[in-house]
Amino acid sequence: MDSDSFPSSPIPIISTFSSPFDGSPKGNGSTRKTLSLWPGMYHSPVTNALWETRSKTFERLLDPPIDAPPQSELLTKTPSQSRMTILYNFSTDYILREQYRDPWNEVRIGKLLEDLDALAGTISVKHCSDVDSTTRPLYLVTASVDKMVLKKPISVDIDLKIVGAVNWVGRSSIEIQLDVTQPPTDITDGSESVALTANFIFVARDYKTGKAAPVNRLSPETEKEKLLYEASEARNQLRKRKFKEERKEIENGEVNRFEALLAEGRIFCDMPALADRDSILLRDTRLENSLICQPQQRNIHGRIFGGFLMHRAFELAFSTAYAFAGMMPSFLEVDHVDFLKPVDVGDFLRFKSCVLYTESENSDQPLIHIEVVAHVTRPELRSSEVSNRFYFTFTVRPEAKALNDGYRIRKVVPATEEEARRILARMEADSL
Repeated sequence: MDSDSFPSSPIPIISTFSSPFDGSPKGNGSTRKTLSLWPGMYHSPVTNALWETRSKTFERLLDPPIDAPPQSELLTKTPSQSRMTILYNFSTDYILREQYRDPWNEVRIGKLLEDLDALAGTISVKHCSDVDSTTRPLYLVTASVDKMVLKKPISVDIDLKIVGAVNWVGRSSIEIQLDVTQPPTDITDGSESVALTANFIFVARDYKTGKAAPVNRLSPETEKEKLLYEASEARNQLRKRKFKEERKEIENGEVNRFEALLAEGRIFCDMPALADRDSILLRDTRLENSLICQPQQRNIHGRIFGGFLMHRAFELAFSTAYAFAGMMPSFLEVDHVDFLKPVDVGDFLRFKSCVLYTESENSDQPLIHIEVVAHVTRPELRSSEVSNRFYFTFTVRPEAKALNDGYRIRKVVPATEEEARRILARMEADSL
């Protein structure tokens, strides 16, 4: 499909609970997937709006022509050809506002994570689409979220805009940068500033073979696009080097830190009366919840929507930080998210969280690093596999801290070698 068929102007987001399929092409009922295999109805207003803009392309993805030939020739596209903008009219749509409002009159970060994933997915499809409707489309999945940083609180009373585009491609991978912008709280000031940035990485698979498939090339045009491409290329090379060197670094350079962490944990386990009162064992910070994945939460491929998984992981991470700090937490970053295995409708999914480590040297903004691991559990097979890993960073709200003057965030220490390795690996990743 030609990328010109996607709208270039901002897509307005409106409050709606209607079917996202009402405006889609009807097609021949005999050639379409049954209703039970369509994407779920759980999705947010953003996902509904995006469906409306891409319905012709996604009709093909609902029932991809598996036996059709693959794309014969890769195209070269520019970032501007994949760029999309969505606009939340919070200032005038009070129902939409209530769908996104959190208890502090800010935007619910969990719902925003869903929307970011949906927009990034649409942009990846837009970049990978070709002009030949007789070829079979690519199967695009979220591989990871490289970094997501909240630069300022996001008000739910002021219009919000998300702009995204492809800024780098590899052979079968695509990196998409999304910027969330909002005017200052003083609405008389017409300027906009970036409130949140995020980098999503998608990988392409062939629908028929399931193997990695090449994607259209990218040719940055402007100076800014070229700088973004170079920065993304550097991050990609760093990821590859880090993967190869991670174990060697722990063996050769981290032995002393590893032993020091374990020594503190052994005091808690063997001599608890002598343990530091300002520290706590990692295992004592854990929370957990579980769910059965429902068909209302599936994406166009029949798998569970990645944004939904991020939403649920964020809510558990927030609760973990709250219970640990004893004060209302404030979100800062999604440090990294790995989508290791797909999650299917009907899967028994368990989210397990803990405080991995803290940084309290800066008393004005102590940092709480949370790990959430999602496991697909199959009791009948006596198996449990990790499907996703999420890493979030929180601090405490200034107003909450003011009411607890002198309170210190406790240090987290491991009780096992496996916990110590996880802490060191995450500290290393965060320092890059």
